[in-house]
Amino acid sequence: MTLHRPGRDVFSASALEVAPMLLGAVLRHETEEGVVAIRITEVEAYVGDGVDPGSHSFRGRTKRNAVMYGPPGHVYTYFTYGMHVCANVVCSPEGVSSAVLLRAGEVVEGADLAAHRRGGPTGRSVPARDLARGPARFVVAAGILLSENGSDVLAPPFDLQLPSEQPAYETGPRTGVSGAGGSVTFPWRYWLPGDPTVSPYKRHPKSHA
Repeated sequence: MTLHRPGRDVFSASALEVAPMLLGAVLRHETEEGVVAIRITEVEAYVGDGVDPGSHSFRGRTKRNAVMYGPPGHVYTYFTYGMHVCANVVCSPEGVSSAVLLRAGEVVEGADLAAHRRGGPTGRSVPARDLARGPARFVVAAGILLSENGSDVLAPPFDLQLPSEQPAYETGPRTGVSGAGGSVTFPWRYWLPGDPTVSPYKRHPKSHA
């Protein structure tokens, strides 16, 4: 499948439109250690301002979620569970809250570096399918830092290329989201069916049916 670099206008659409477009896309991230590129296989869409109870911006703009309201095509990073960093691509026109969480992918460049990062100080061996399988693992494998919040995903050290043709995909409830945001009312998780790098679905114990 051929890839192309999109214009920023692509990300001016809602996360609900951009999310499936990111499936099969390749996100490249360069650091002093080297380059890791990941083919995106699973994402989740989030919108805000009273619409999406699963979103950080459901109750409006805060210091934490400000980047979600910024210009489209930028990276929104956040710290979660006191230990993990997750990364999103900001969507919608500036001033409107919308972002796509990068949930999982396949490392297609820099596998040794990604494996080193994921192996940690113990140097444990990590299966190739698990290198970026899950949002926190994705960020670690790619070497994305919390401090890169607000960075342009279309400019160094990032490079994002979209597939020229939309691959087939499936949708369902988002993983690990509590309350109504984790219910079937919001089937805003998108993934490539049958891909081994897609993370397993986990229903939050406090999500609504």
